[in-house]
Amino acid sequence: MNKFQSGARVAGFEQEPTTPRLRLREAANRDLPLNGAWWPRTDDPVTELPGLIMALDELGDGIVTRLLLHRPSWSAHPARLAVNGRVVTMGYFTTQPLNLLIAMRDSYGWRLDLLTIPPGTPEDVAEQAMVQASADDNEVPAQFVLSGIEAASGE
Repeated sequence: MNKFQSGARVAGFEQEPTTPRLRLREAANRDLPLNGAWWPRTDDPVTELPGLIMALDELGDGIVTRLLLHRPSWSAHPARLAVNGRVVTMGYFTTQPLNLLIAMRDSYGWRLDLLTIPPGTPEDVAEQAMVQASADDNEVPAQFVLSGIEAASGE
């Protein structure tokens, strides 16, 4: 069951975090717009984000301290999320590009940009988007990946 402590504005979770459907690019290249893709199962950040944060923590070199998200894509907007005994700061912005999640770590300058595929996206479209976003040569920004795939398939 999810809980929300309104006084502290820290959301926590009591169930096991979901295993994220995540695909990351092999090579590090800051000149490309995306580092990979993530496909959450719901639009509930308290349910979906802890598993993603823990998976990104496992990449090493620090822990995730802040997430920036596209506000209209999420059903709730907690300012902070308790994960593994710490608090991760959440920022939800209407100006954030559609389908983009930015994760930042406590390591100076570390940033990971992920295509966020909306829940309910057909599996074939989501899989194509994950492959494209994590390709070492992808130059398409998050807000255009899905529309390009849908246009190419005639949907």
